[in-house]
Order: sequence, then structure tokens, then C-alpha cells
Amino acid sequence: PEANKLKLDWSTRHKICIGIASGLAYLHEESALKIVHRDIKCTNVLLDKDLNAKISDFGLAKLDENENTHISTHIAGT
Repeated sequence: PEANKLKLDWSTRHKICIGIASGLAYLHEESALKIVHRDIKCTNVLLDKDLNAKISDFGLAKLDENENTHISTHIAGT
């Protein structure tokens, strides 16, 4: 029902988007293993009790073992 849905203001939505972008930047640039998620969508982003975004479901993820500056792949997710 509509009454059970969490309503997010724009500032909270912005915080969540920045959290997702920061997580992806970490995976692509800062992590010891460079990881390309390949299936980012709303159902693969979890929120903790403070509404901090956590990226999940790495089933289609790909390791960039060669430190490529650009990765071209076919569409993998849904």
C-alpha cells in the first residue's frame, strides 16, 4: 500500500545518488581489484538504516585485471 512507502526528499535522494557514485568510483579507481559492476539498477542498491547506499549483487561483475583505461563490453544486465 501507498502508506507503507518511504517518501524521500530531494536532498536525501541526492545523498543516495552521491553514495552510489562514490561506491562505483571506489570499485573502478581505488580498490586493489578494479571491478566493473555491469548491472547497476535500483534493486541492486541497498540502503542501511541511515539511508547510506550499498552496492550489491556482483553476479555480473567483471575484474579489470589489466588496468585498462576503457572497457567495452556487451550489455550484460537487465
